[in-house]
Parts: sequence; structure tokens; C-alpha cells
Amino acid sequence: MTLTSKIRAYLGREVDFRSEVIVTQYPGEEPTITSWNAPEDQPTTEQLDAMEATAAKEAAQREVVANRREAYGSLESQIEFITENGLEAWQSKVAEIKTQFPKA
Repeated sequence: MTLTSKIRAYLGREVDFRSEVIVTQYPGEEPTITSWNAPEDQPTTEQLDAMEATAAKEAAQREVVANRREAYGSLESQIEFITENGLEAWQSKVAEIKTQFPKA
């Protein structure tokens, strides 16, 4: 799991990695926190390592959401589908997408 994922899990929110927390990775080295400007206390390595499972679950859930969004298509294409095929057909398609990409 990536350092940024562990930081998100530790803070329990989205993080601005351009201003709040700066993570740097040099070739051949592990990424490190080079600047911590978030209002919360900076975690220790042990605290971040303890977030591994939570970070993995959150990353899997973000992937499910991204896959579903892609499968649903744009709002315009959804409206077009409903107009051409009816609401029940769209509801069936949504159920198929949710089965194909279940929540993590």
C-alpha cells in the first residue's frame, strides 16, 4: 500500500498533497514525508503501518467507484439509454454493473 493511501486512511479524509502533506520519493528509495502542514499531528511510521488494512480497503472501494462510473457512462448517455430503453431497462443495467463491481 502506498504512503499516500496510508496518510489518507490515518487522517480519515482527502488530503491536499501539494500543500498539506508533501511526499517525496527519490529513485531507488522509499517515499517519505518531507513536509507536514496538516492540522492533525504527524503520524509515526508505526501509526501509518497500522493503517495498511484500512488503506487497502479504501483503495479497493475507490477502484469500485471508478469502475462503476465508467460503466454507467456520462449523464447524457444514461439519459439517452433511459429514453430509448425505459427506466426498468436502466435499473437492470445498474444492477448488472453493481454485480460486476461489488462494493469492497
